Amino acid sequence: MRKWLKILPNPFTAHDEAAGYRYELSILQAEFSLTQMLDAPVSGRVFFEQVIRDNLDIGRPDRISLVFDRRIINGRKRKTPGRFRTRVITDGVVPSLHVDYKNNKIKQYHKQGRALRTETTINNPRDFDIPKRLTSLPALRQLGFSANRRLLGVHTISHDPIRGAKAFADLTAPTVTASGTRIAGLRFGDTRVHALLQVLLIHRLLVHGFTNRDLRTLIAPLLGTTAEHITAGQMTYDLRRLRAHGLIERIPHSRRYTVTDTGLQNALLFTHAHDHLLRTGLALASDPSPPRNTKLHNAARAYQAAFDELTQQAQLAA
Repeated sequence: MRKWLKILPNPFTAHDEAAGYRYELSILQAEFSLTQMLDAPVSGRVFFEQVIRDNLDIGRPDRISLVFDRRIINGRKRKTPGRFRTRVITDGVVPSLHVDYKNNKIKQYHKQGRALRTETTINNPRDFDIPKRLTSLPALRQLGFSANRRLLGVHTISHDPIRGAKAFADLTAPTVTASGTRIAGLRFGDTRVHALLQVLLIHRLLVHGFTNRDLRTLIAPLLGTTAEHITAGQMTYDLRRLRAHGLIERIPHSRRYTVTDTGLQNALLFTHAHDHLLRTGLALASDPSPPRNTKLHNAARAYQAAFDELTQQAQLAA
């Protein structure tokens, strides 16, 4: 302040200063941030993207009031001023969540791929009935940091995406046993893996489990061959993969296997996603003359038209 007093003209006379009139510092803008380091950068990105999907309504008056601990009035005669909205802005491939309240905002993003960053920026302290004087900084600090914490508390997610991503990676990626043996993963979409998962759904119904021969007999038609063209060694290799990834377990003191609960759930999900979602969707998407009245076709046409219109507008603006 002393630096600028030497540069800027002083409108106060000596009589004014003697009467107590002088400059007083005020707060034009204050930013308060919370940085939470993540144990796994990739998992953090998966988590934050799910947070964005499930909290697009965080800027609604009923929810923003929980973040700032303020009453929002939506009456006809009297209404809290300002725009209440949630924005998702993407810089390259990094998304960020923006929430507005009057002249202030909260921004949340995945910082440098390693941390979850929450920033509350207060542009007008009077929006919270706090004076702009520098002496109000402690009150603004409490307000800003509390808003950061409340935003995290208000966040809700429909499921744990990190657990899902880990389960998918554990199933499809190679695994190493305690003895150091590397066992191949069960790649999603692979023809042989898909046939194995289909067979597991059948074997789940067998009370006494199944053997190497049982597996070979059922999987052969799914691969377009006969059981005689599949060796016992090939089936042993597949059984080892299924067992290492927790889809089956051996019945003690026997050479028979049973399908685990995890195996049943994963087999159902993978086969249904492959047969009823991807295969059907890709068939419609790649068909040069698809049926015109399907929901997927209509949605694709509407999306393409909207995208083309946006492209034309961007070119005109440029």
